[in-house]
Amino acid sequence: MPAQGEIERVERHPLKQELESLVSQMVDKGILFTDARREFEKRFIARVLQRHRGNLSRAAKDLRIHRNTLGKKIEEYKL
Repeated sequence: MPAQGEIERVERHPLKQELESLVSQMVDKGILFTDARREFEKRFIARVLQRHRGNLSRAAKDLRIHRNTLGKKIEEYKL
């Protein structure tokens, strides 16, 4: 039976492959790093906010950022 760390590595492997494929597609299409990072951050924050039903304190805690920072990001990304 595999150790806990081995199980986590096996479970994450498909996700890493998907991410690698997505990054390759973005690079091939000439998407700039700043644009890719911004879009990723926007979608990541939106998903965490959705998970916490808009509760900024819980979302900020989950994201491990200050609540004020989250508020600024929400304004910046118009979420």
